[in-house]
Amino acid sequence: MRGGDVSQRDKIFEMLRGFDTVMLVTAGPDGRMEGRPMQIVDIDDRTGNVWFFTGRDSRKVHEISDNAQVAVVCQQERSAYLSLSGIGMIVHEPSRVRQLWREPFRTWFPAGPDDPDLRLLVVEPRLAEYWDNRGTNRLEYMFEAAKAYVSGSRPDVDQGDQHGRVPL
Repeated sequence: MRGGDVSQRDKIFEMLRGFDTVMLVTAGPDGRMEGRPMQIVDIDDRTGNVWFFTGRDSRKVHEISDNAQVAVVCQQERSAYLSLSGIGMIVHEPSRVRQLWREPFRTWFPAGPDDPDLRLLVVEPRLAEYWDNRGTNRLEYMFEAAKAYVSGSRPDVDQGDQHGRVPL
């Protein structure tokens, strides 16, 4: 994450840390969007990059090689939503893999952190958009929704604590 308002960047980081599994969306060779659940293995505090483990011959690796534009989509119940769009990269860095390794990953990589097929997939976010209806934001949204319903208008949820679109 390079630019953007500091408070909104902090909010995005805080929300992102609340998700352990997200949907990673890539573009297939025919332009069709492909989404799949991925477990986050790390979030870089300095850059905002999101790290995943993947197999070097997986479909998503080939898709990213052809088109690096990706999206990361996060949802928590019906209260928090976060969408990141950015650049996906495949990285072969065995020392970082060992640093990030957790034993449950052996399910997908039976040879462990030294599995020759194991690669890091990093997403460098360029744009984030969030909708946060947690806590008091939920009450504010319910009030705006009720007001809109009664008046025949739309809820007012412009940029702020509840909703934001932030270039990163």
